[in-house]
Amino acid sequence: MPQYPNSVDAEQSLLGSFIVYPDKIFVAYEKDLQAEDFYLDKHRKIYRTINDLNDEKKPVDVTSIITRLNDTHILSAVGGAEYITELADFPFSTHNIEFYIDTIKQKALLRKLIDVCNETIDESQNNSADYKDVLSKAEANVLSITRHEDRSDNLIDSHKAIANVMEQIKMLQNQQGMTGVPSGYKLLDNYTNGFQKGDLVILAARPSVGKTAFALNMALNTATDYKKSVAIFSLEMPTMQLAMRMLSASSQVDGTSINRGKNLTDNDYAKINNAAKKIADANIFFDDSPTIKVSEIAAKCRKLKEEKKLDIVIIDYLQLIAPSHRSDSRQQEVSEISRSLKAMAKELNVPVIALSQLSRLVEQRRGDNKPMLSDLRESGSIEQDADIVLFLYRPGSAVSNENTEEQEEQPNDAYFNVRVIIAKHRNGQIGDVDVFFQPNLNRFYNKETRYE
Repeated sequence: MPQYPNSVDAEQSLLGSFIVYPDKIFVAYEKDLQAEDFYLDKHRKIYRTINDLNDEKKPVDVTSIITRLNDTHILSAVGGAEYITELADFPFSTHNIEFYIDTIKQKALLRKLIDVCNETIDESQNNSADYKDVLSKAEANVLSITRHEDRSDNLIDSHKAIANVMEQIKMLQNQQGMTGVPSGYKLLDNYTNGFQKGDLVILAARPSVGKTAFALNMALNTATDYKKSVAIFSLEMPTMQLAMRMLSASSQVDGTSINRGKNLTDNDYAKINNAAKKIADANIFFDDSPTIKVSEIAAKCRKLKEEKKLDIVIIDYLQLIAPSHRSDSRQQEVSEISRSLKAMAKELNVPVIALSQLSRLVEQRRGDNKPMLSDLRESGSIEQDADIVLFLYRPGSAVSNENTEEQEEQPNDAYFNVRVIIAKHRNGQIGDVDVFFQPNLNRFYNKETRYE
């Protein structure tokens, strides 16, 4: 059987240089060398002992190391006093310390990759394992190794942090438009400055208020008007229905007529053809898997981001996502799902919009029935994990369209005033934004542009 990748010589040279020149230990700290990166267990023990003595401001030399190893009853396990003396005499150059450390870390990385591959092989041979779970776990493990290859970069001093902030401010001053992914609704984007990378956005409403339509409209605006790449995961509705809804919203042709293929005029067909080309040319990717886990969504998004591009993810809806582990408590399952969605947003560095149901309690409340954060179903973790929580709320009943020209084009043109409530905004203001919703077109309008 082939031996695991290692460089015992590099390990011995490095330990020897630290014993003779303990002032060089800081280099290992800077490069974040861990005891686990050493191949031989006795070298891990010796390295930990050297670090402990250095942290305690005690001498680091042959005598002090042997004494500490003896006091902790591991001297014989590392080869005795003779081996420590041999390390001090081992040939090394202080000019090569960084090379020794890099070599040790590279070999450790290769061993970790081998371990991941072996674990994947073992799980693949388990007949009861779900191949999607195995694949997703393997992919996540490999990415985890590569992300932590140089962990020393994770620590940023205040000088660099402030420099980054000042550079960001300067960039924003010269940048036209918003910093995040636009929704296409001006007043909402004024509050959010676009949906930001790594943010988890919850969009919630009671049934029939139009949360799916609103999400599709945002996807359409983002992809067609701003040339962004959008991934839509629909656990409830097939792709054909989603595309028909988008086609109706974009063409402004009645959705029922499009679904039935009836009562369509030549003007309708012209509008539909123009809208179809516009949508077909956009970077919108659909997945209508009815049962899917967050790990599977993340795996598909990673592949999409690597092969093409990904700016925003929309999921309809959160409560239909399958939990990774079944639990007797539905609240625990939903909590695990919301935490995983937030982790996915951070990993992919894109905003994730997850639609969510509201509890029926909102309809039983006296007064205006305006949604609150506590109305989120299985709300605790969702509210905590979300960076932004949006509620859709109809403060009144349907009103008729006063635009006679559009009435001739849209005989079933009742529309609703819908309020977008920004109930939580971790990095900005909260407030309300009014939009119009025309159900027969599956279309939301900016209030100020409804009659333009």
